[in-house]
Amino acid sequence: MQHDEFIGQVQNRAHLSSRGDAEVATRATLETLAERLAGREPFNAAAQLPRGIAQYLQHEYAGSGTRFSLDEFFQLVSQREGIELPDAIHHARVVIEVLTEAVSPGEISDIRSQLPSDFDPLFEAGSQGRMRVNT
Repeated sequence: MQHDEFIGQVQNRAHLSSRGDAEVATRATLETLAERLAGREPFNAAAQLPRGIAQYLQHEYAGSGTRFSLDEFFQLVSQREGIELPDAIHHARVVIEVLTEAVSPGEISDIRSQLPSDFDPLFEAGSQGRMRVNT
């Protein structure tokens, strides 16, 4: 999948008004995911993505394995995106959905193996609507 296709899919599925908004949602989600993963895992996933998307998984805190819950993940995405939490939850879900189509099933399995089970809903394909977060 090419950069423009990835961002276009995020924009379309999240019903965002611009490609710039889709880029911000993608960056916020993938940067946060990269911090939650440990070791080389974010870099392994990045190797399967176009450079413009891959860079979001390759920042200085990528692979740090910072422990946080799914609720905290959504809070961080919301802060990074500068939007309300319900919208950030929806955007993060869409970005992960596109990510699962852009990288191999084995890589998604590797990513999921590092995350606690409370992250499972983030990866469940075909979910409709907005996910709920515990506050």
